[in-house]
Amino acid sequence: MTPDLRTERLALSPYVPADEDDFVALFQDTRVSRWLGDGPQSEAADRALFGRVFTEVYPANRFDVWAVRHDGAYAGHAEIKPSPEPWLDGHELVYALTPAVRGRGLGRELAAALTAYGHDTLRLAEVHATVDPANAPSLSLLMGLGYQHVRDVPEDDGGITSLLTHRRR
Repeated sequence: MTPDLRTERLALSPYVPADEDDFVALFQDTRVSRWLGDGPQSEAADRALFGRVFTEVYPANRFDVWAVRHDGAYAGHAEIKPSPEPWLDGHELVYALTPAVRGRGLGRELAAALTAYGHDTLRLAEVHATVDPANAPSLSLLMGLGYQHVRDVPEDDGGITSLLTHRRR
């Protein structure tokens, strides 16, 4: 079961059905979704994705997925899960914040908490992140937390994904 986590300014808790509209709004915002998975999807696809959290992820305890709150309001999404990429055998973190809360250091706080959870709770020797090389803020944030660039992976669509890894110290 996905546990509640707390940082200095953030509360991470499992999603509840009432979070659906906030989740969909986050994933429909192209400033956010362009960096996630396969990029922007239809509203129906994002609602279906939210539904799978309750029908596939939580019931089978597949991996941890959180709603992120700041000052009691929905502020983003977080996961740590086995990578779906065939070229990566390990767990990766996924995080996204609403544009309204960016620029306050909350992304760093969130990524640090996910990384610590991966090492300390899940007992992972390595925590990975896959990042579009054009996402300079995320690359900078992760490198500042001690992630190391491992390699760039060519994608079938001609794009590149950067693999970053944080090793337990």
